[in-house]
Amino acid sequence: MRFVFRVLCLLAVTCLFVVSGWSQSNSNRTTSDPEGTIRVGDKSPGPAKEIGRGGADIGKGVARGTGDLAKGTAGGVNHLAHGDVGSAGASVGRGVGGMGKNVGVATAKGVGKIGKGVGGEFKKL
Repeated sequence: MRFVFRVLCLLAVTCLFVVSGWSQSNSNRTTSDPEGTIRVGDKSPGPAKEIGRGGADIGKGVARGTGDLAKGTAGGVNHLAHGDVGSAGASVGRGVGGMGKNVGVATAKGVGKIGKGVGGEFKKL
């Protein structure tokens, strides 16, 4: 019961943020560049941005993996409450497997981006 209450509170807070974002108007915003100005610059992000994006990828993977683990655990508890021990174990196993997949893939992507950023930092030296 507490889990359902927490999820409903999280959804309510998320909806409040979305509704407040919709109420913002775009009519009074001004741009700092005149319309005819073209910026010429480096197309690739800097090393610090690459490292930051790598950390963000790792964080996203952990969040998705935690969600999979929570779904599997909730399904396991549901099956266990109905007396189906085998399905409960399978459900928790699927949740753990999903977490491992998401965390592993995201960590690999994140470490790759961090390595690219560190390499770019050494290139500057």
